[in-house]
Amino acid sequence: LASLTASPPSILPLQLRIACKDVPAATLYDVLHDTHYRKKWDSNVIETYDIGRLTANADVGYYAWKCPSPLKNRDFVTLRSWLPLGNDYMIINYSVKHPKYPPRKDFVRAVSLQTGYLVKANGPHGCTLYYLTQVDPRGSLPKWVVNKMSQFVAPKAMKKIYKAGLKYLEWKQKHEPGFKPWVYPEQNTLPSISLAELSLQHADSLENIDESGLAEDRTHISDDEA
Repeated sequence: LASLTASPPSILPLQLRIACKDVPAATLYDVLHDTHYRKKWDSNVIETYDIGRLTANADVGYYAWKCPSPLKNRDFVTLRSWLPLGNDYMIINYSVKHPKYPPRKDFVRAVSLQTGYLVKANGPHGCTLYYLTQVDPRGSLPKWVVNKMSQFVAPKAMKKIYKAGLKYLEWKQKHEPGFKPWVYPEQNTLPSISLAELSLQHADSLENIDESGLAEDRTHISDDEA
């Protein structure tokens, strides 16, 4: 991966892990890759799709995320790379600029400084998911919003991934069971992207939306939004 520039000191990385009993590491790896399945289990997703591929194990994708009301919704364009490590798996992404996918008026373009998943096998039938993320959500968000995201939203999202892993094999049997371009690169039909088309997305080049005046009692995070 390309070297990342130093991140602002106020944006601290968030680290989480969850034991996933009865979900093999390879299955959870598929869940994290499968954008079609994500639309089923991730109630926060507004829109997600792959834009193009750079190599056999790197692509660029788009993800739009529903934020708790009355915050504005966020979106990302990220370069993602992945690597099987024996029985373990790693996926890493960070934000990039693509000329055909500029910031949209209906979303705040957020920035993934570095986000990664590590899936470690616990024998043939279980695994542990490690998650590290360092994201600049943009906007002048009040401190309580950031705290709520760290203490409530992110841990609940990890539990959703685990539950999605428990149901994936049954779902996949009915939805192109042999189609896994992240495992079989020859199945990948995405258009090729040259690295020269991309540049690192710097947060300070994006419009800063002021949401600092939002009151906590006006903001509700439901089970669907968390």
